[in-house]
Amino acid sequence: MDEQVIRSLIKWPDVPDCYGWLALDRRGQWRMRDEFTQQNNLPGQVIKHQSLNEFISRNYARDTQGKYFFQNGPQRVFITLDATPWIVRMIPSDQGVKLLTQCQSPIEPTAALSDEKGNIYIVGNITQAVYEESDRAQFKLQTTESIALLHDHDLDLFSELATLKEEACSFGGSWSWHGKQLPLDPIHSSELANRFDYLAQPSA
Repeated sequence: MDEQVIRSLIKWPDVPDCYGWLALDRRGQWRMRDEFTQQNNLPGQVIKHQSLNEFISRNYARDTQGKYFFQNGPQRVFITLDATPWIVRMIPSDQGVKLLTQCQSPIEPTAALSDEKGNIYIVGNITQAVYEESDRAQFKLQTTESIALLHDHDLDLFSELATLKEEACSFGGSWSWHGKQLPLDPIHSSELANRFDYLAQPSA
């Protein structure tokens, strides 16, 4: 969280929250959604300004109710999630492939899930800013288990790491990550928000 943001919260503590105007899409892009976009259930305009994208990412947080938001100075802009709070990419590096979210933060994977549409989700530990409701200007960095949709451009790479086994009514398997075998289990997409404690469409 930027220091200037915290200072503005202290200076102007009573700025109303904003809902519906910002979304995170399935490819990790921030989208602006004006009134027309919201009324017509449109995806909104992708934010392409690099500095603004970086500012949103640095000031991305969640509250204790599972609502994710962008702290835009003194105003809290709650985010509509098209999928999950995090979208993750598999990025090649000198140390091998690493997992980075849309905020360029690492995720330490513990498992993966696959839903009825073939989407892959990475379960793992992410360090994130959490707002404590006792003080509007108080945020704590916490490392907690969360869920991230794997970007669809990386599905082929993930499939090279995965081993599936078919069962009578479902399927399971495992995937290889830095020398470890991690579980790959089925899930229905409707179960994700409740299991991982987030609100996809926050409201006042």
